[in-house]
Amino acid sequence: MANKAISISSIEHNERDVMPLVKMMTIAAWALLGIGLVLSLLNINHFSDRNASLMVGVGFMVGSVHIYVIRTAIHLVHSRAVSKSE
Repeated sequence: MANKAISISSIEHNERDVMPLVKMMTIAAWALLGIGLVLSLLNINHFSDRNASLMVGVGFMVGSVHIYVIRTAIHLVHSRAVSKSE
């Protein structure tokens, strides 16, 4: 009975660095929020669903929240994976 010993240091981990993605998504979310606020505030005088620029502004704001939530999920999953591997 021969037992083979495998050292953990010999196993290569192919982990991706997600911090550039997280930073890019943060910047994109804040930029879209700013664009949405500007579009909405410039065209709030005719508050109606027929006001296309107001609706696009609201869409930008909702989209920015979705991007920020996805960014937070990616960051949390990566942080948890790193903490479990150490």
